[in-house]
Amino acid sequence: MSSDSSQTYDLLLTGAQVLDPSQALQDRVDVAVRDGRIAAVGPNLTGVARERIDLTGRLLTPGWIDIHAHIYAGATTWGIRADALCLSTGVTTIVDAGSPGWANLPGFIDYIATPSRTRVLTFVHVSGIGLIYGPIGECEDIRYADPERTAAAIERWREVCVGVKVRQGRHQVGDNGVEPLRLAVQAGRYTKTPVMPHIAVGVPLADVLDQMRPGDIVTHCYQGTGDGILGIDDEIEPAVREARERGILFDVGHGGGSFRFDIARAAMSRGFMSDVISTDLHAHNIDGPVFSLAETASKLLNLGVSLEEVVRQCTAAPAAAIGRPELGTLAVGSAADLAVFDVREGGQFEFRDVAGEVLVGERRIEPHLTVRAGTVYRPADLAAECEEAVSRAREMRAFT
Repeated sequence: MSSDSSQTYDLLLTGAQVLDPSQALQDRVDVAVRDGRIAAVGPNLTGVARERIDLTGRLLTPGWIDIHAHIYAGATTWGIRADALCLSTGVTTIVDAGSPGWANLPGFIDYIATPSRTRVLTFVHVSGIGLIYGPIGECEDIRYADPERTAAAIERWREVCVGVKVRQGRHQVGDNGVEPLRLAVQAGRYTKTPVMPHIAVGVPLADVLDQMRPGDIVTHCYQGTGDGILGIDDEIEPAVREARERGILFDVGHGGGSFRFDIARAAMSRGFMSDVISTDLHAHNIDGPVFSLAETASKLLNLGVSLEEVVRQCTAAPAAAIGRPELGTLAVGSAADLAVFDVREGGQFEFRDVAGEVLVGERRIEPHLTVRAGTVYRPADLAAECEEAVSRAREMRAFT
């Protein structure tokens, strides 16, 4: 922390309520940025700043991390143009959840990750074709699942690749059961990275969890299609509690069909809360019911999750889950990735889940500005790009 009047900064953000779970920081302090990194955090920072922004009355956090989305636009069934959408909603790091497999990963690196202003990472699908063709499950033919080539691709592009993805529903694996997951875990062992299985009806969840290791990530934890975390009388399945005790993580992964308020309420009432909040943003939900990570987080907030926990599940928790602890923090010297929000209270805000249930809440997290590597982005400045991304997503839906 610093208040030295001789300091010079590129950007000085003043007056906000700062919430940084990675440092147990919750206070009204200023944040200074120099050369794309956090230069100082403290009360009443002085010095010369090229740009000074007064954020009195607003919430400032580390940049948010969405660890489940599909952003391989133009090459996969559900891919969207996510860059402007991220930077207009507080997301500074977005992780694609298996759109590329080893065979089309180079294209993802060259045409999605490299030119993006948002930091782009990815889980690599154990199926070499990734999610290039949705109508047929990518692991119905087990020959597509190749742990050795998947591991080799992750090792080659470590700066972008964070783990292995596999979808474990009947539509995705056919009669292959948990064999695709077994092969994905093999790739995860080779690379010492987590595996993220999508859970869905058709493959018993207990069988899925039995294959998983500490640090692996179940996504769609509040889905209600079947083979989920709830059993008889909406009790948490014993295998689920045992998995959590072993260190397996549970991610929201909202999506177009995988987040139901009734499932979330029942789980939370029994003391079972997600570890990470993510969107599973793609072409079929970009204009509802998901919209953004802030909208998804607002749903959890109105289901009873504290603001502090919501922010943790969107910053420090996902950073740890993907093995990138240098992200999701305002520690001095870290990348200047920040998110600023208005937390509106006392209204009547409507939120929808994938089953069409409407939740009327009193609080909403609304993005105000995003700072990515020291550059400031405001929602209004990105509106045209966001509209174009939504329009292209609607066009894609005509084919899928």
